[in-house]
Amino acid sequence: MAIFECPQIILFILIIIVLFWRNKIRKKSSLPTNWPLVGMLPALLENCHRFHAYSAEVLNECGGTFEFKGPWFCNMNMLGTGDPANIDHIFSRNFSNYPKGPEFRKIFEIFGDGILNADFELWEFHRRTASSFMSDVKFYGLLERAVWHKVKAGLLPVLDYFWEQGIDADLQDIFHRFTFDNICKLVLDYDPCSLCIDLPYIPCEKAFNEALEAIFHRHVLPESIWQLQKWLQIGKEKKLTEAWKAFDEFIYPRITSNDDFSFSTAFRKAYESKNWSSSNSRDFMRDNALSLMLAGRDTTSTCLTWLFWLIARNPSTEIKIREEVENDLHLKKDKKWRFFNVEESRKLIYLHGALCESLRLFPPVALEHKSPLKPDILPSGNFLQQNTKIIVSFYSVGRMEKVWGEDCLKFMPERWISPSGGIKHVPSYKFPRWLFFQMKMVAATIIYHYNIQLVEGHAVSPRDSVILQAKQGLRVKLSKRNF
Repeated sequence: MAIFECPQIILFILIIIVLFWRNKIRKKSSLPTNWPLVGMLPALLENCHRFHAYSAEVLNECGGTFEFKGPWFCNMNMLGTGDPANIDHIFSRNFSNYPKGPEFRKIFEIFGDGILNADFELWEFHRRTASSFMSDVKFYGLLERAVWHKVKAGLLPVLDYFWEQGIDADLQDIFHRFTFDNICKLVLDYDPCSLCIDLPYIPCEKAFNEALEAIFHRHVLPESIWQLQKWLQIGKEKKLTEAWKAFDEFIYPRITSNDDFSFSTAFRKAYESKNWSSSNSRDFMRDNALSLMLAGRDTTSTCLTWLFWLIARNPSTEIKIREEVENDLHLKKDKKWRFFNVEESRKLIYLHGALCESLRLFPPVALEHKSPLKPDILPSGNFLQQNTKIIVSFYSVGRMEKVWGEDCLKFMPERWISPSGGIKHVPSYKFPRWLFFQMKMVAATIIYHYNIQLVEGHAVSPRDSVILQAKQGLRVKLSKRNF
């Protein structure tokens, strides 16, 4: 941190304090005021504890797209959007002009050259390799074995333990552990067994929460501030450094797996076929494994967490899902549970719709960075200079009346089911098929075996993070069904 920047930072902090308290006594408005010198940052900091909800309020009030002005010396100007036409333009119609950009890589530096940070040729390499692996006939067999093994050996024994002891269970923690064990098996051919009755503390598994929270704060703080914290090793940046160490200590010893069929093996062979530098191969494999582990752990567990929160608040949907599971998996006659395969999971249409609703209202990846290579005009009419910072708020999209109607905040699995009885195709909410299958396996198992009741007085709200986890977990009471 350069010495001459320190007076600027001190002045900046003093101005923020004054304007923060001034905002407290002025009439509230969703749209932030553009103050001299510090721009709209006071409103952002005032609402950073509820960033996603605040973003939705602002974008709804201004029609879906908003130009944020940051402090004059912090390079924080950006465009926020939840407009589906803009999203389609950025992610589909003009995709080649919208890489993640250099700012994204700085913020997400912990993921190195993994697919999360990749653009252009490297992104295409990751996409092609992952797609080839998942299209292999062996993949779904591997997935079925891994998931059902974890259901039988981990999920059901742990849930039975909480039920027998009569104590609250944190479903979010259980889902984190389930998906962490499962993705480690698929990527590294290693099961850390974090989901067992003892619920052991595994630094790498818990490090994801710390890392994602710190990365979120890099979005709302000026770079000079979080870089100073990083240099001093204080606050969220210290926790990010500790998380980085935990990831490295867990992943590096396990990326040399010789298993014939795993994500890690597939990427190692693809890397070697490119004749890229062998000295960088270990780091590349680590970055790739970490990105896949994040995708496999956090997106799936987050969707399941919000699904069960939504179901618990809408008991009629739980009954419909249970009836569908019993009828379409032919369990009604003898009431004996059995594992089902990928093809059978496609029959669970109402459960699929419920998962889509969870993704709509609480998208695991709540926001994403983009930045145009060349100037462009969005469908909303906003002109973009080269390298303009764009924040796409997927959380806001699900809360827009102009997109979903007046009942946009209502949990309605039916909105995803076509008149013919199939699932409607809505491109904005793509999710890999194999993750849907995994979520159906877990959700159907729990709903068939247990009744779920939210713990009274336990507040549930989104965490301030790039992944939309529940801030205080999801505490529930379990009761076993009588067959």
